Amino acid sequence: MNRIRTWAQRGTALAAAVVLVASCGAGGREEAEESTEGSTVGITDTSVKIGAHYPLTGVAAPGYSEIPTGAKAYFDYVNAAGGVNGRQIEYLVRDDAYDPTTTTQVVNELVLQDEVFAMVGGLGTATHSAVIDFLNEEGVPDLFVSSGAIMWGNDPAKYPNTFGWQPDYQVEGKIIGDWVQKNRPDAKVGLFLQDDDLGRDSEAAVRQYLEDQIVGVARYTSGNTDVAPQIASLQAAGADLILGFNVPSYTALSQLVSRRLNYTPEWFYSSIGSDVDLVGSLLGRFSQGAVTDGASSLENMISLEYIPGIDSPDNPWTQLWRKVWAANGTGEELTNYRIYGMSHAYAFVQALQAAGENPTREAIVAALQSQGKDLPGPQLAPFRYSEDSHLGISGASVYKITNGKPENLTPVLVTDIGDSAVEEYTGEEATPPESGIPDTQPAG
Repeated sequence: MNRIRTWAQRGTALAAAVVLVASCGAGGREEAEESTEGSTVGITDTSVKIGAHYPLTGVAAPGYSEIPTGAKAYFDYVNAAGGVNGRQIEYLVRDDAYDPTTTTQVVNELVLQDEVFAMVGGLGTATHSAVIDFLNEEGVPDLFVSSGAIMWGNDPAKYPNTFGWQPDYQVEGKIIGDWVQKNRPDAKVGLFLQDDDLGRDSEAAVRQYLEDQIVGVARYTSGNTDVAPQIASLQAAGADLILGFNVPSYTALSQLVSRRLNYTPEWFYSSIGSDVDLVGSLLGRFSQGAVTDGASSLENMISLEYIPGIDSPDNPWTQLWRKVWAANGTGEELTNYRIYGMSHAYAFVQALQAAGENPTREAIVAALQSQGKDLPGPQLAPFRYSEDSHLGISGASVYKITNGKPENLTPVLVTDIGDSAVEEYTGEEATPPESGIPDTQPAG
């Protein structure tokens, strides 16, 4: 049944793409209306309804719960300017507490009861894995998953409606492995891994470069907050550089345990675990006030950046996000997680514009496949969207925390999954339009 439905969806998407091309060629109103030959669930003449699942409560809420507040602020900004082709974006966010069973429940409600047009930015590898089959079987565009697992984008034949957004864990792992091989060739490398696709994808990529340098591997299970055995094993193995592929709370836990063990290796964390302000606050909380230097305790930490954040105040994208947040935010501080959400929202507005004046579910998928690779935005490297790939951002830059601020160690580096080389990105950095709202032309 799944195979039949998947191939049927692909055929419907292809037919919608053909109709879309025909309408773009003529440019007339009559032809444009033909693009509605597809699913318009969640679409009216005045609104488009989209959904998302996030951990608004529970152990993963710190940081991650801020992402949808950023997205909503940008959608409100666009709505205040008239929306997209006269349609207001209605953004429904459900709390799944980072629990896959709850994710299944709330996504079913969003699709079957609320009848959303698309899912945008659903967060988590284990959580979103629980609903990816359902979303594709129902023909729901599953856009810009908030996770770097390659499963969101490396098999469009299996998951034709799902698209990644951020650099996948293999891309990050390859950039990290390449940098360490070139800049720390004598380092004894330890791996600190979350025991799921995050850890597995990252380890496979790193080993392409550092097989002979790795002296120890330690894995933790999400939810188990005692990581002393893992850190002690890396210390016993003699690791003097630890590569951490983990979420922010485990960055804080690994730092606290290392302090207790008087263990001082160099640390290189992947992007998802390296938000300095959040980790600094978690250090204070987890230590019950014993650690008071917070973010400054992460001095010399190395990590990756793929969109400009709050530490780049002169960047035009950061300036736009500050303007948006001041007008439509919650009154709290702008954070990198809220910027992440705004960046997601900006990409969705581009995709919706590309789907035409009368968008359908099939048309937005076809539009991302045909022109998603060329969409300009805050991302430092291009997306990899095509008919053969739904993988997201293709690269990042390496930075080091110096005097409490990120100092770039490399230009933007790009690669892909598999055997693709890590190379310097030579394209130009995009700047936001004066209005702060994209003007993407319909695909075709």
